Amino acid sequence: MNSRPVGQLDNMSIESSADGPRDTQRTLVVVPGEDLGSSEGIEAGHGVLVVGDRIISTKQGKMSRKGNTISVSPLHTRYMPRPGDLVIGHIEGCTNNIWFVDIGAPFNSILPMSLGPAKVEFGGTRKILDIGDSILCRVQEVEETHQSVVTMKGMGLRKIRSGALDELDPHLLGRLIGKGGAFLREMKMQTDCRIVVADNGRLWIDGELENILEVRKRINSISSEAKMIGVDA
Repeated sequence: MNSRPVGQLDNMSIESSADGPRDTQRTLVVVPGEDLGSSEGIEAGHGVLVVGDRIISTKQGKMSRKGNTISVSPLHTRYMPRPGDLVIGHIEGCTNNIWFVDIGAPFNSILPMSLGPAKVEFGGTRKILDIGDSILCRVQEVEETHQSVVTMKGMGLRKIRSGALDELDPHLLGRLIGKGGAFLREMKMQTDCRIVVADNGRLWIDGELENILEVRKRINSISSEAKMIGVDA
């Protein structure tokens, strides 16, 4: 384990030392296993562990301090599926009775013919959903290996035929939605767009082209701001 900064961002941050983390004018980007300083008088937040008398990072991300709590905000997060999650997926392949769906997780999901959007004859999967199509679906079950099965049987689940898709790191969805959904509701009203926010960080935006571009601009702003200052969900 070492105690070295591996990157710099803007001001208001923490630097580690043998005596523990201290305020500096640099934001540190740290890596898993990095020694962040003494744990004396320090509480471990997200992304860190206390090992012996040291604070150790468990993630690659930006170190931050609130009071006596040290945390590491991830630079990027990968979606981990959970049963019941609403997700936007992309069809990446198919067999005679199964579609393979990219939902942004470590492993592709499968969509069995029996859980598809319409009745399909054996061997006719590509007539209903072809490679490259995008779908709104739900995670039905997740195996111990994190492989999952999705379904399109349910209210509102469908093939996406209009609008545009965008993406945001899953841990930033809270900032997009806002407290009680206020920020998202306001953005929908101001842009007159239908916006579906899926649990895997993908978004379906439907409306006039000019308004869709405005929504995407605001989403990019949230992502850029988080990358600059380091933000937890």
